Amino acid sequence: MKKKFLLREDTLTDFIITLPGLFLYTLLFMVPVVMGFFYSLTDWNGISKKFNIVGFANYAALMKDTRFAGTVRFTVYYTVLLIIGVVVISLTTALVLNSRIKGGNFFRAVFFFPAVLSLMTVGLIFKELYYRGLPLVGEWLNIPALQTNILANEDLAIYGILFANIWTACAIPTLLFYAGLKNVPADLYEAADIDGATAFQKFRRITLPFLIPTFSMVFILQLKSGLSVFDYVLSITGGGPGGATESIGTIIYNTAFTDRRFGYATAESVVLFLIIAVISLIQVRMTRGKEVTV
Repeated sequence: MKKKFLLREDTLTDFIITLPGLFLYTLLFMVPVVMGFFYSLTDWNGISKKFNIVGFANYAALMKDTRFAGTVRFTVYYTVLLIIGVVVISLTTALVLNSRIKGGNFFRAVFFFPAVLSLMTVGLIFKELYYRGLPLVGEWLNIPALQTNILANEDLAIYGILFANIWTACAIPTLLFYAGLKNVPADLYEAADIDGATAFQKFRRITLPFLIPTFSMVFILQLKSGLSVFDYVLSITGGGPGGATESIGTIIYNTAFTDRRFGYATAESVVLFLIIAVISLIQVRMTRGKEVTV
């Protein structure tokens, strides 16, 4: 009887402790989500206290909106390139740092430095670099494609934004991969060496399975970052030239604050949320059960 009473008391204590967190989660996350979905069913302009309920008219209009469809294509393509670039560069850097090179602590600090910079600041720095610095390099190397500002080229502008994004985005994934590599038991590598395994075989059969949780985390972080990219686009190209680099984030911003169509912009935000949620769930299901534990 006394044991049951202590168990109930512990359960009640745990519930009371979680109440503040549950309250803040509901207030700061769930309430805005519900309100956002509600306003997506209206024609609210963001200023007036009066608005009309239009049902799913905003979503129906989105399905026919060619401009929004173009931003979805750009954003998805951009996100794929971002994930590939960040994973490859971060993992390669982590493997190099894990190889016990001299000055490893110094290089880890150097690679983390971009993460402390403001995204808008980085964007403006790279915009100036593309405008003034890169054309000089193109002339020196005699590369016609680089002799003019690449941000004025509809085909190359996306890669200018992408390079700036990858430069800052690799910092935290590099540390995550580095920490994951430290969790791989050294005796597994020793046993593989005895069996005559090649470096690629050791990476595929030993390193990669242990890094699956890290891959999942990095994938979801970069997925969210790529699909919601805004700062880099706004500061580097503003969505140009000719709307070639307009992302979902920038069109939501322009629809809300330039066109004053907050209801429609909220519907665009809901669609973006659903895209991120669906892809994240698919990725989690694909990697579930493939982790290796010691």
